[in-house]
Amino acid sequence: MNDTSQTSTINRRNFLKTGALASGGILLAPSIMKAQSVSPNEKINIALLGYGRQGEVLLNSMLDITDRPFHVKAVCDIWKYSIGKCRSVLRKDSPDLKWYFDYEEMLAAETDLDAVIISTPDFWHARHTNACLEAGLHVYCEKMMARTVEEARSMVNTAKKTGKLLQIGHQRRSNPRYLHAYYNLVKRAKLLGRYTTANGQWNRSAKEFTDVNPKIYVDQAMLEKNGYVNMEQFLNWRWFKDLGGGPIADLGSHQIDIFNWFFDAYPKSVLASGGRDYYKDREWYDNVMVLYEYDTPEGPARAFYQTLATTGAGGGYFEYFMGDEGALRISENPSFTKMYRESGAPEWDDWAKKGFIRKEEAAAQKVVTKVDVRESAPPDVYDIPIVLDKKPHTPHLENFFSAIHGKAKLNSDGEHSFKSEMAIFKVNEAIDARKTLEFSETDFEV
Repeated sequence: MNDTSQTSTINRRNFLKTGALASGGILLAPSIMKAQSVSPNEKINIALLGYGRQGEVLLNSMLDITDRPFHVKAVCDIWKYSIGKCRSVLRKDSPDLKWYFDYEEMLAAETDLDAVIISTPDFWHARHTNACLEAGLHVYCEKMMARTVEEARSMVNTAKKTGKLLQIGHQRRSNPRYLHAYYNLVKRAKLLGRYTTANGQWNRSAKEFTDVNPKIYVDQAMLEKNGYVNMEQFLNWRWFKDLGGGPIADLGSHQIDIFNWFFDAYPKSVLASGGRDYYKDREWYDNVMVLYEYDTPEGPARAFYQTLATTGAGGGYFEYFMGDEGALRISENPSFTKMYRESGAPEWDDWAKKGFIRKEEAAAQKVVTKVDVRESAPPDVYDIPIVLDKKPHTPHLENFFSAIHGKAKLNSDGEHSFKSEMAIFKVNEAIDARKTLEFSETDFEV
């Protein structure tokens, strides 16, 4: 399936307008109204706090919105180079853009802000988020929420105290393909039957540390003031234990959140293995493999996850749920997304007629080979005909803006994100302990 294909495909914009397909009545998550703090007719005044690689992604995703409900008033970053790039991107949209090198100075000066988009390194998230919430701003903060459990917990408590919205950047929670798979295929149609197993992965090929021309380095005094030893740490902070959580936090947090969502549960235990098997100059593990145990509403379940920083060849990135009647492999990349009906399971023809799924042609899904007659017949293969015609982060940002205007519930609010991210916080601890660690009820309490 190609995301640009129009044949027998549900366009996301039309899908969300109608809210239903044929007589099947495809449903999305119910929208729950929130108390609005900005008039629906007013632009939301936004500040960007942090404009590195992820800040660029988020701004480009915001600019992907046709009828923009926001105006970017300010940007803050400690690197002049980043501020220059941001000013260039917003030259037409925000000719009045102000820029700052200190977030406290920005908050003091920009008194008409409504919200802030935070994409600074993990170890700054709690300080930045808490300061912005206490300044009366709604916050969209990238995942991981923070570097430590207590920092993340403080963010949720500050949001509760101030009454401001806190959205965490688990953008799959707003992806129409994931929403359709969860609410319609898994929960409503129950195409997987009873599923007890999941696995997922996100692997990347080996890369050297990022560097830039020394002529544009951040001033050493500025680096030290903001918690960095040198420019190498600033550019590669995810690999340093005082600054981030390593690949399992950077990549795994997205996908393990999906395990928790689709299982309707948080894990009861975690066993993990990892090491610096390739990179000797980095502090965090370059290869991590994790096994979770769950007690779901349907009974026991297990999930396996791996992230490898040494190879990206083959396999892609996805989450895979396997049941006794079918299996679902889902990804932000539509080419990795498929459904498989178990031989002998009830037919899915009615769901295909209603537009929930689309069956692949037999010639395209099967390769004729000489097989043992005792083997099971190959499963029927189906596409999920939901097109995301925007950048992957755009729907999540739209959800944030809609919640500010009182039109929607946040899809990844701080409290639920904190509980989901507990599954990540314990992984590196389990690797160090070299044994299974149990989760307690208090682990998930805010």
